[in-house]
Amino acid sequence: MPDANALDAEALVADALAAARGTDVRAAERQLDRLVVGGGVPDGPAAVDAALTARLVRGVGRLWPRGWQPVDLVRIATRRLGPAAGRLVADLAAAQRRVQPEPVPLWWDDQLAGLDAAVWWDDDRRHLTAWAAREGTDRIAALRAAVDVLALVEGLPPIAVLRPPPGVTAPAAAVGRGGSGSRMLDRVRALLAKAESTTFPAEAEALTGKAQELMARHSIDAALVEAAAERGDAPGGVRLGTEPPYPGAKALLVQEVAAANRCESVWSDDLGFATVLGFPADLAAVELLYTSLLVQATAAMLRGRTERRTRGGSRRTKAYDESFLNAFALRIGERLRAAADEAGREAAREQGGERLLPVLASRATAVRERLDDLFPGVTSKRLTVADEEGWASGTSAADRATLHPGGSAPARVSGAAHRPRPPAGTRRRGPADR
Repeated sequence: MPDANALDAEALVADALAAARGTDVRAAERQLDRLVVGGGVPDGPAAVDAALTARLVRGVGRLWPRGWQPVDLVRIATRRLGPAAGRLVADLAAAQRRVQPEPVPLWWDDQLAGLDAAVWWDDDRRHLTAWAAREGTDRIAALRAAVDVLALVEGLPPIAVLRPPPGVTAPAAAVGRGGSGSRMLDRVRALLAKAESTTFPAEAEALTGKAQELMARHSIDAALVEAAAERGDAPGGVRLGTEPPYPGAKALLVQEVAAANRCESVWSDDLGFATVLGFPADLAAVELLYTSLLVQATAAMLRGRTERRTRGGSRRTKAYDESFLNAFALRIGERLRAAADEAGREAAREQGGERLLPVLASRATAVRERLDDLFPGVTSKRLTVADEEGWASGTSAADRATLHPGGSAPARVSGAAHRPRPPAGTRRRGPADR
């Protein structure tokens, strides 16, 4: 039989949540005060903490079958409510992990580890009190944060299920075995780390181009191996954050990197991420390249901004920056595709085009079918150039790149050999992620 005190505490939580969702600020504060003192419930603060934490954990658990993953949830909580709320959500994901049904895939625990999500507190009845102490805040602020997170968690829409959540048994091919080649990725990470640290733009982008070549060749090798396997990988997906400032430019960069690596991307601007669909090795390439190129693009933008000031250019920094990043993304995308196409031509010479091309075509079809299945009604959004100087500077910054360490710029691929892509400046958006 349910404990009466627990029921009373749950009612207090429900009232506080309803008030937080309303427009009466004073009513919300009154309900928050009732939570602070426990509203007459015996052992009130502890009972409230237990009820609020339990409801939060249940709410988090209900999101996993609706497509959300721990990294997605922490990202959106941080974006909408701040870093402290993101850390609270990481706690909740760790608490929910204790009651998840088996099987729990390895990638799930890897996500939690990457978020530093662990059950570090002794008792759920005192979790929020302990969390407040850890955050250096008071109980009122902790309860307010918890109620805000609860409103967020219980109000999120379903999104595309990219991988089966915990408790769902699926064939290995349905999620991919993740054969991303750790030694190769270590080499790529080293190249990209050098690219991010150098102060010479041409060197940075030459290193990036070499990383793209390595990943493109690895992807081709993986495709040939999988084509001969009895049960090969199937297209999967990852979500990459496109938080402000300039989320549209970041989404465009995702799209360009995805296209260079035989992936498809869909931007959900209201949720702050882009979904990338592709095969495991290609997804690993997109994640690494996007993260590194975002650092490099930002550094190039800041250098361009400084140069503009010395020339006495316009003071419209926001328009300049966004135009710069958009132009940078488009030009870098062209050069990444050229590097990937060169790797493909080399592989075709070695392996034979009659063997390689049907495999790549089949994988492209599989990715497109996955896109159509998850996002049947995507729309497009065209870029607008608000600052011509920023656009020219961004293009020049990308044009200074020599993607081949030997020093010569790659020839631009044309005709049928060039990978089809959406019109320059378009971004797909998915209503399924709304």
